[in-house]
Amino acid sequence: MTSITEPVAPAAKVPLDAADVAPSEAMLRAHEDKLRRRDSMLRIVVPAAIVIALLLAWEWMVRANNIPHYILPAPSLILRTLFDNWASLSSALWFTVKLTLLALGAAIVGGVLLAIAFALFKWVEIGLFPIAVILQVTPIIAIAPLILIYVSSTTAALLLCAWIVAFFPILSNTVVGLKSADSNLRDLFQLYKASPWQTFRYLLAPSALPYFMAGLKIAGGLSLIGAVVAEFTAGTAGKETGLASRILESSFRTEIPMMFAALLLVSLLGIVIFIVFAALSRLVLGHWHESEMRRER
Repeated sequence: MTSITEPVAPAAKVPLDAADVAPSEAMLRAHEDKLRRRDSMLRIVVPAAIVIALLLAWEWMVRANNIPHYILPAPSLILRTLFDNWASLSSALWFTVKLTLLALGAAIVGGVLLAIAFALFKWVEIGLFPIAVILQVTPIIAIAPLILIYVSSTTAALLLCAWIVAFFPILSNTVVGLKSADSNLRDLFQLYKASPWQTFRYLLAPSALPYFMAGLKIAGGLSLIGAVVAEFTAGTAGKETGLASRILESSFRTEIPMMFAALLLVSLLGIVIFIVFAALSRLVLGHWHESEMRRER
């Protein structure tokens, strides 16, 4: 038995296991990359698997029940119609793309410039904001016939209709962003006698950028909707027309597969617009703003 007066031998050092060693920075980075790749893969694979399953169920239902193509065409027939009529549909698709992008570009320029004027001059906001609200809350399908009457060029009338729909989200979001700059930082800029351009460049613009990107994602889809609705209202026909005209022509001829093919192109165009602006938002904001920064789950 050991006496309490005897010195106690120091405990022998136990070697640490590999699991007890703190992970290095390279290991943490590799783990984060692995999680990010898995998350990206899931975002693609899961929706694609669901869409493929729904298309297969649709194809099976049509074939199993012998549903006529003039009631509900199978996905395979829609794809075959799309390829067979690609010359006509591709020109209509290009017209819709041009109309959508022109309307969106005009909405970005007009919305941002007017939002800056709202932020800098109070009387401009008081005078013009009610007009912008009136344009936004009035359904475009109610305004379109009047625009088509008063504007001689059909293409210009369609462009104006699509612009009205896409304009307000850009204006509203940018105004909110410009006004949401920190008041303490505003005082700091005034204290250091910053010029209006320096205040706009280094304070207001970074504050408004996340709001502008959110408005841009909304306006991208709305500009497509405005272009399609305006063309439906105009009821145009011929070569210089878009996908909405192809849908109308097909409905008059009871060509249901052609209607689905044109509708498929409209949907794909909307998806592409959303993906492009979502990627742009992540590219612009991903390295500094919380709304687009990646987090581990």
